[in-house]
Amino acid sequence: MTPIVSVNPDTGESVELALEETSPNEVVQLTERASSIASDYASRPLTWRAQLLRAMAEELEADAPALVETAKRETALTQMRLEGELRRTAFQFRFFAGVVLDASFLQASIDHATDSPMGPLPDLRRLRVPLGPVAVFGSSNFPFAFSVPGGDTASALAAGCPVVIKAHPAHPATSLATFEALRRAARAQEAPEGLVALVFGVDAGVALVEAAPIQAVGFTGSVAAGQFLWRRANDRPTPIPFFGELGSANPLVVTSAAAADQAASIGAGIAASMTLGVGQFCTKPGLLFIPSNADGDQLVTTLVGELRTLSTMTMLSSGIASHFRSGVSDLSNIPGVHHLVTSDDGAGAHVGAHLFEVSDAIFRDPSAHRLHDECFGPLALIVRYGNSAALATALEAAEPSLTLSVFRGATDPDLTWLLEFAQSRAGRVIVDGYPTGVGVSWSMEHGGPWPSTTSPSTTSVGAASVERWLRPVTYQNVPDEFLPEALRDNNPLGVPQRVDGVPR
Repeated sequence: MTPIVSVNPDTGESVELALEETSPNEVVQLTERASSIASDYASRPLTWRAQLLRAMAEELEADAPALVETAKRETALTQMRLEGELRRTAFQFRFFAGVVLDASFLQASIDHATDSPMGPLPDLRRLRVPLGPVAVFGSSNFPFAFSVPGGDTASALAAGCPVVIKAHPAHPATSLATFEALRRAARAQEAPEGLVALVFGVDAGVALVEAAPIQAVGFTGSVAAGQFLWRRANDRPTPIPFFGELGSANPLVVTSAAAADQAASIGAGIAASMTLGVGQFCTKPGLLFIPSNADGDQLVTTLVGELRTLSTMTMLSSGIASHFRSGVSDLSNIPGVHHLVTSDDGAGAHVGAHLFEVSDAIFRDPSAHRLHDECFGPLALIVRYGNSAALATALEAAEPSLTLSVFRGATDPDLTWLLEFAQSRAGRVIVDGYPTGVGVSWSMEHGGPWPSTTSPSTTSVGAASVERWLRPVTYQNVPDEFLPEALRDNNPLGVPQRVDGVPR
């Protein structure tokens, strides 16, 4: 078997862990065990499920110093960033405990038997139930919040589903340490053994998607890897939902009035946003639509100046950095593209910030489709436009995305057209703000039309993310004693119900 190696991206130092890649047979065994306890877990009281999630948050917090130190070695992210991310991760588990107790995600609905214009209708009761074992793929850029103890894991557990997690190869030691915290909490709460499981290796990831007991997949990562696994999920004898968050260039529009009012502050803000976390955020603003006038020139000058003050940065792995350098090279070789900020990227995982500029006419050219793609890392492409019509045409050429941001000025005309366009092409529409960062809340949407995600009607962050792991079932003329408690007339669980069309 292939041993697992932990690499420090800053120094290049590698350490062989006392782990091996998980074999396909072992993957199947773990998924079968998850399937065997799925009914037990789903039937536990909601109060118990919420307590389990709170216990997982407590275990992560109890291990915080060791977890942060391990993640620092494997990611080169700062201690402050990692401490904040771990706090957010613990908060996320507690947030989903609240979602469980709220119980509105069950969408319990009761329609008593009645006469209707269609004729007699039987007693109908509808409830959403857990899908069963879920596969989760941890991402590289958030070793806590989008990895083993991330939102996919927390929301699937909140929905009532066992979880088998594929560790990301960029931080295997961190993945194992956070998994152990989750497993300790599960055992302390006397959860069924196998409720959470962890696998390592590329082949294990493929086997996980193809394992018959797995009923859905949550994935955050590259377009290429996501599309490969998405096809595997759909090519199974019984296809399953694949909820993939893939690439997104996240357009950011600066109107002429905004450039006139605040060129310097927007330029500085963009520099900070596009390099936050070394540009390794799925919400990084990668396409910057800036007017072709003197105010736009001032904004670009500020942005260039801010980026040139930055020193070399360390990406999450040498492989990610190598892919970033390939993206820089590809853009540099497209005719009509100007390289405004370059840097000596060095070797290994070390890179610098890059900024490119192109006219809206070139951006719209179908042969320049590479300009529309996300480049994961501290890089952005400026698209200069002449007027609103040119802006609209250029935006049409861009691909749909997770976010679309608009900076406006005091003298802007009605921007309804721009916001309506943004609504049609992005999962989150932002005015006078930067897209980096997502909040765990009831109203957050972290998704978007293809190719930013494989399922644009869902979100991977926030309360609504539990909906991915549920399916509706209607019970017709089922005696009360055999109904799920959430659908009984006396409502012993006290969950929200819609009875004969009236919310209660």
